[in-house]
Amino acid sequence: MTILVTGATGAIGRLVVEQLVDRQVPVRALSRSPHKAALPAAVDVVAGDLADPGSLTGPLFDQVSGVFVFPAETGVEALAERAARAGADHLVVLSSLAAAGEHARDLRSPSYAHHRAVEESVSASGIPATVLRPGPFANNLLAWSHAIRSGDTVQGPYAKSAQAPIHEADIAAVAVEALTTDTYRGATLHLTGPEALTRAEQLRTIGNALGRTLTYQEISPGEFRSAMSRFMPEPIITMLLDHWSDTVDRPDTALNTVQDVTGRPARTLAQWAADHAADFGG
Repeated sequence: MTILVTGATGAIGRLVVEQLVDRQVPVRALSRSPHKAALPAAVDVVAGDLADPGSLTGPLFDQVSGVFVFPAETGVEALAERAARAGADHLVVLSSLAAAGEHARDLRSPSYAHHRAVEESVSASGIPATVLRPGPFANNLLAWSHAIRSGDTVQGPYAKSAQAPIHEADIAAVAVEALTTDTYRGATLHLTGPEALTRAEQLRTIGNALGRTLTYQEISPGEFRSAMSRFMPEPIITMLLDHWSDTVDRPDTALNTVQDVTGRPARTLAQWAADHAADFGG
């Protein structure tokens, strides 16, 4: 049977596709622009858009047993309903650790509201689901790429705030295990990287991969808010500041889920930085 992957050209979806192909699992990928998808030749790329439920028809679900569900802003409910009608028997949904609501900051965050809605849409379909709730993506650190390309200093608040960033390849690896076995049907898996590092240590790790000495210059939350207001919505800025301020004295907890599921240690931030050195000018 075939695995359908939505968000197939994104940072995680593309790796899910590639890892499934490596296992010789038949893959169908949903793409708004199939001619630009640049996915492996073995992949059946089908035109469609989660934001356009009318496009989720035709051969999309033929012989599909499992679906990797990207948490798009719209369309997840329609996708899950159509998958159920077509006979799919397993959904693996990419959510967020914020959806666990473990902290007061989560309950007021836009990430909590969005990802809980996605999880509820999947649950309403009646198809057994595996929910992946990763913590902060290491890929979020690509926001520093311009500053690093331009110089040796990155400005930001809360230098001693500590998170356990997760490599996108590890999220994909857990998703593939869930899609190809019955072990995690109905499970909710909380995922992090293998160690909590302060923001300053995260930058130092990237510098080590580049062979450079990088400096984290701490600025106030107000200065950060003012600088970023041109680039991101106010609720997202508040969500980031809430998370970073909370994890100064109470660092995020590093979990062993990646190793438990995949049988190998989670990739370190040093490995992520080496993999992405070119993104920072290395």
